[in-house]
Amino acid sequence: MNILIAVVAFIAALGPLIIFHELGHYWVARRMGVRVLRFSIGFGRPLLKWQRTPASTEWVLATIPLGGFVAMLDEREVEAGQYSEAELAQAFNRQSVWRRAAIVIAGPLANFVLAILVYWGVGLYGVQEPRPILGTPAVGTLAARAGLVAGDEVVSLGDEPVRSMIDLRWRLVKVAVDRGSVGLDVRTKAGGTERVYLDFAKFSEADLESDLLEHAGLVLAAPPPVLDEVSAGGPAARAGLRSDDRIVAIDGQPVTNTDEFRARIQEAAGRELSVRVKRDDEFITAALMPDAEPDPRHHGANMGVIHVTLRPVPMVVVRYGPIEGLRAACDQTWDMTTFSVKMLGKMVMGQVSLKNLSGPGTMADFAGQAARRGWVVFVTFIAFISVSIGLMNLLPIPMLDGGHLLYYFVEIIKGRPPSERFLELSQRAGMVVLAGLMSVALFNDFSRLLF
Repeated sequence: MNILIAVVAFIAALGPLIIFHELGHYWVARRMGVRVLRFSIGFGRPLLKWQRTPASTEWVLATIPLGGFVAMLDEREVEAGQYSEAELAQAFNRQSVWRRAAIVIAGPLANFVLAILVYWGVGLYGVQEPRPILGTPAVGTLAARAGLVAGDEVVSLGDEPVRSMIDLRWRLVKVAVDRGSVGLDVRTKAGGTERVYLDFAKFSEADLESDLLEHAGLVLAAPPPVLDEVSAGGPAARAGLRSDDRIVAIDGQPVTNTDEFRARIQEAAGRELSVRVKRDDEFITAALMPDAEPDPRHHGANMGVIHVTLRPVPMVVVRYGPIEGLRAACDQTWDMTTFSVKMLGKMVMGQVSLKNLSGPGTMADFAGQAARRGWVVFVTFIAFISVSIGLMNLLPIPMLDGGHLLYYFVEIIKGRPPSERFLELSQRAGMVVLAGLMSVALFNDFSRLLF
């Protein structure tokens, strides 16, 4: 079932990105007076075709939904007699180099515009995110050495306010990739504000490839174990537990947060526990026996479950006004673009592992996870992928939009188009580079999903 959700979510995410990208090419081509012969979503055999008149664009939905294309009139088709001489002025390759460049770059730019619109819309709608309240840092981590303790709340990073834990994560990733240092302003439990400094100079590639915040000791504070929903007929309901009950102790041992509570329940499959609960202003004791179910983390082992949901971590609604939201959306898109370029550069220089390169398998897995977490997370994922697709298409690799822009740059410098021999060799080189990148990405996909 999870695989089916991932596949459907991946196609649902990829479809709008392809359409928006190709619409960028299409719209600018039409504005430039170029005739568009076919607008195809997908490759291969057409499944659906529609054309208003024989002289208008043919709209196609094809069998392989992993891309698309806009086919424009070429003068060679006119020379072959497929179109009249009167239509020659509408041929793509008869346009000036600046017009051709504008048509080509319009596709990637459309992806960036889509990301801005999505981030803007999400910002206007508002989204709940965890407050940046920290838990106890592990001994020896950056947070522990800086003196951070459980209950500290991060209020700013480098003099810029921190809105949520997600905001903190993203901004610290950018600092860590550069192996830089940054100051954090934290609000302590006593109500005062202190500044601490984190230095990522000694962070390794392995640290960057894992959960960066966890390695830095900046873990989200686990809330106290308060039951939110209790499933009817489940172990907790049979024991008489109710919504809003706070778990105080299990078998006489204090339980202070949800992490401790989950761990105690999971290790007690089929074994009766004595649970002390605070309900309103009184304390009660209940006999609770967790059901035993297969543990997905350990093949062949069981784990205890009691079929309840726990009160979530403290949340904050991150919402922007129209002007502020548009500025934030542009900033977020720009930050993601520059960060991705920086990561690509570090991969090329060998400063960051190629394991960070992902293919369609990982994208589908992430799409499924995002879809299961709600529409806001899913459309935010679409914006992230849209930036990635726009940037990837701008890489100066033949067969991509960036490769064509490279040809046009050469044409501008030399005053004439590159030779046919140069185009042939560069196309072959581009195929080798793309095949190599795809091989690495697919290998990483299999490594993540199967091992």
